[in-house]
Amino acid sequence: MKRSIVPVMALGLSASLALPAAAQELPPVAVYQAMLDANKASGWVQFREFGGRQLVYFTPLQTMHCRLSEIRYSVNSEALDRTFPLVDCVPALPFSLPSDAGLEAIAIELAPGEAKSVTVQVVWSDGAESEALTFVPCEGVGDQSCAQPAP
Repeated sequence: MKRSIVPVMALGLSASLALPAAAQELPPVAVYQAMLDANKASGWVQFREFGGRQLVYFTPLQTMHCRLSEIRYSVNSEALDRTFPLVDCVPALPFSLPSDAGLEAIAIELAPGEAKSVTVQVVWSDGAESEALTFVPCEGVGDQSCAQPAP
């Protein structure tokens, strides 16, 4: 019995020690900035009318949490007077959310139709701020999540 336990433990230990130090480093901030830029047209947030409430999803931004220090937003104004909480960063999985993350980790809940627009800005880990963009819900999409840049 000892023979089967020792190799397994040794294998697990050697596997964890064999990881290169670079595996724990985050991708460059430029990767995250490119992701943010690529999501401009489809929305940094998404709106959904579902279950008698309006959900505003921050999932596209939350996947960048390892390189963000803050997500600022406002509902129906450009004040940027609220912040959306970021999940903790796990450098080995920099784009993943914790498996136990609930709805509050990706969305805010509002009354049906409450948000006519959401203005969003991110602050990078180095303190630099993105531009502030405003998004509005898509029309005629039923209970699907969707957003578009404000006209």
